[in-house]
Amino acid sequence: MPPLRSARPQRPGFVRRWLDRLDPDTRYDARRVLTLICLLPLLLILARGAPALLQDPLIMSYGFTVLLGTITMFYLAYTRYDDPSQRPMRRRPKNLDSFPALPTTPRVSFLLAVKDEVECIENCVRSMATSDYPDLQVIVVDDLSEDGTQDVLRRLEEELGIRVICLEKNLGKKGALVRACEEADGDIIAMTDSDCFLAPDALSHCVRALVTHRELGAVSGHARALNADFSFWTKAQDVWFEGQFRVGKATESTWGTVTCVSGPLAVFRRDAIFNYLPAWANDRFMGAPFRFSTDRQLTGYVLGQKWKGQALKAKYADSPFVTERNYPERRWRIGYCYSAKVWTNAPPRFRPLMKQQIRWKKSFVRNLCFTGTFMWHMGVGPATLYYCHVLWVTAAPFMAFRHMIWAPMHGAAYLTVLYLCGIILKGCAYGLAFKIDNPGDSRWIYRPVMGLLSTLLLAWLLPYSVATIRRGVWSRSAT
Repeated sequence: MPPLRSARPQRPGFVRRWLDRLDPDTRYDARRVLTLICLLPLLLILARGAPALLQDPLIMSYGFTVLLGTITMFYLAYTRYDDPSQRPMRRRPKNLDSFPALPTTPRVSFLLAVKDEVECIENCVRSMATSDYPDLQVIVVDDLSEDGTQDVLRRLEEELGIRVICLEKNLGKKGALVRACEEADGDIIAMTDSDCFLAPDALSHCVRALVTHRELGAVSGHARALNADFSFWTKAQDVWFEGQFRVGKATESTWGTVTCVSGPLAVFRRDAIFNYLPAWANDRFMGAPFRFSTDRQLTGYVLGQKWKGQALKAKYADSPFVTERNYPERRWRIGYCYSAKVWTNAPPRFRPLMKQQIRWKKSFVRNLCFTGTFMWHMGVGPATLYYCHVLWVTAAPFMAFRHMIWAPMHGAAYLTVLYLCGIILKGCAYGLAFKIDNPGDSRWIYRPVMGLLSTLLLAWLLPYSVATIRRGVWSRSAT
């Protein structure tokens, strides 16, 4: 089946084309002025609310800090972020020579783990194999599929010259990818998900970022919904994805501290992850194997190996991934490539969306217990961003209860109105950013709706996810 309409590349808007023609210093000044003009209404609302914060900090502090954090993220994402595949990053370490350089055209091993995805696997594998990157090894591992996926892969193996490994025992997604790594010989190891479709140049953009920035141990691509036109749910998620990447990851990337190299396109230097693959495959949490957090946890091993690396390697000292070559622990940075486009199938209905969100929240909790132990080393900016995000996520269900249930019951319905207005205001700001980045796309209106859905409904899934964190199996199905 051909890729859906949302997989077509979009022409940049006039403003971006104009900015791209400017010299770096002028471009930065112009971006800063334009961003401040767009943020002026939010800044005025923040200034107007400051006296109320001083009068009643207990009630007003949550909304005030969320709005302040939103403004800060927009400012950094639209003034300080540069796509590392297109321009040098503004913040770079002073000790660049301590990071080994990659070859000009490094060998890339592109890996995929799949289980029971007969309907979409051919499109995904073809998009991998037809990448415009020249020195490419494609390895697909079938994790004991029972729906005909293996037959499709065998046919593609013969046609496209890829390597297909069919497991005789189910290993789970992480175990299957580690099995692929046993045969991967690339300087760079890239991964995608089985329900994704990649732009032909997506991998090349990520590799270029790693080659030109030797301090980067990994980069994330930019994901949108492949089936965005299917339903209300997929339209809302598509707009949501755009903001999470273009604003969230771009902000983290300004410091080189992207905390999740997302599964649709995750590209790593071999020397940044190779020694930690057995720890990743055998990750345990609360006394049980943890089969989620595939992307977040591996990202954490890259970002925090300076402080966690030796202990992780010592735990699996007999593994071939450690004994073959012991790479030194480095303070790698992690970036994000807006130009590396990939599309993923979003859950098209309510029930699979809930299942996906529960998986993601379990991954958030597990990763917090790992990444949260070292992010304070990263500096004031990255640490503040990370821990404030954690605070907002964990406080969200309590704030929803307080404003939507407790306040009306105690005669404070005005708090409910303020709360809902704040959610809609934030959603409209993200919607406007989507509109600017995607001229001609009318789906921006779904962003405020998704904000309400996330805050009033999805936030309640966090306590449930914590209570059931030891339960679950790997499944890519979004039906």
